[in-house]
Amino acid sequence: METLPGFLTPEDIKEKMRDAVRKRRIGMGFTQEELAARAGISLATMRRFEKRGDGTLSTVLALAETLDALDGFRNLFPPVEARTLDELERQKSEKTPQRVRKRKIS
Repeated sequence: METLPGFLTPEDIKEKMRDAVRKRRIGMGFTQEELAARAGISLATMRRFEKRGDGTLSTVLALAETLDALDGFRNLFPPVEARTLDELERQKSEKTPQRVRKRKIS
């Protein structure tokens, strides 16, 4: 799938994460076996992640923590920014909702 420059698909991001983990692992001098043991994941999971980029969020976080890269997740879901002064005032005065109600489809 070809995308516009600057726009990444989920598959592009998986590929970049997979490559970054591999490069960082090698740069830190870990074998796949050593990193898997330190991260508390199986060697098969480690190999699958480096080959296809497949893994659970827990796996990705364990690898990031072990590779000292957990800070990269800090701003993964930034808060929605106000686009107008009215929205900014409303955000400052209101509590953040705990959930969103379903909209009725007519």
